[in-house]
Amino acid sequence: MSMKIKAPKLGRVRRELEKRAPKLVETGKKTLLLQGTKSTATLNAVFTEIYHLKKGSAIRYTRKNDNIRPFENGGETSLEFFSQKTDCSIFLYGSHSKKRKDNIVIGRTYDHHIYDLVEVGVENFKSLQTFKYDKKLTPKQGSKPFIVFIGEGFQNVEELKHLKEVLIDLLRGEVVENLSLVGLDRVFVCSAVSSKKVFLTQCALRMKKSGTIVPRMELVEVGPSMDLVVRRHRLPNEGLRKEAMKQTKDHTKKKEKNVSHDKVEGKVGKLYMPDQKLHEMALPDKSKGLKRERREAKLKKKEGEPAPKKKKEVSE
Repeated sequence: MSMKIKAPKLGRVRRELEKRAPKLVETGKKTLLLQGTKSTATLNAVFTEIYHLKKGSAIRYTRKNDNIRPFENGGETSLEFFSQKTDCSIFLYGSHSKKRKDNIVIGRTYDHHIYDLVEVGVENFKSLQTFKYDKKLTPKQGSKPFIVFIGEGFQNVEELKHLKEVLIDLLRGEVVENLSLVGLDRVFVCSAVSSKKVFLTQCALRMKKSGTIVPRMELVEVGPSMDLVVRRHRLPNEGLRKEAMKQTKDHTKKKEKNVSHDKVEGKVGKLYMPDQKLHEMALPDKSKGLKRERREAKLKKKEGEPAPKKKKEVSE
């Protein structure tokens, strides 16, 4: 039995569906903030700070959800429903229990299905209000941040490598090709304290004169800051990863004709020019020797001497 797909009649519905449709170059990812049946003041403060940092590209639900269990079979249904409803591809789910205190699950979705998950615990949280600094350095809303990862653990430890990928998607915002130095005013610093713990903080950028075109930059910690302890993580299965990594043919780089790359000479190109028929070209008769003969003839004519006849040149 074939199902008939109805086209939207209202323009508002049609525009909303076009926004959610797949694109060759995707726009910035939206973030969904959720909480479980039990929460704490620390989790509420963390979610408030993250919502403030990602204002404009984040949606927060404050109601308690008792049927969400990201790492269990069947506990992902509500998350996938909320992801499709809000068109968010990243979510943060906060919960608190005796075994896992101040727990946050950070996850990504592909086609509104759970892609991967990282579970972290929050320790030593400090909010924006606890930091004292010049308020002129406060990062502007929507500005593009630097993201710095310090430590060998982000290259060697599997859990930290996975956490690094998730944090980049969470913090970087919309992907752009060009940046202005004036718009860069914040840095997210992630330091690998151990194989299971990461220190995360936000710093403001202070630009000073350096005597060159590139200014000298200083970091001023403005918060929030916290320790993230990795507890559990789940990588995507191979089939879903291949499906998510597919690229269309239009997005690939076009091949350049008659261009090759050499390790020594670099980029080498070939130019094809048509044959030049010099025997058929009309060359102008403006040689300096002829001009000199004419000047001498004029001088002799003024003096009364007959000008010598010009010899006929025979071209071979």
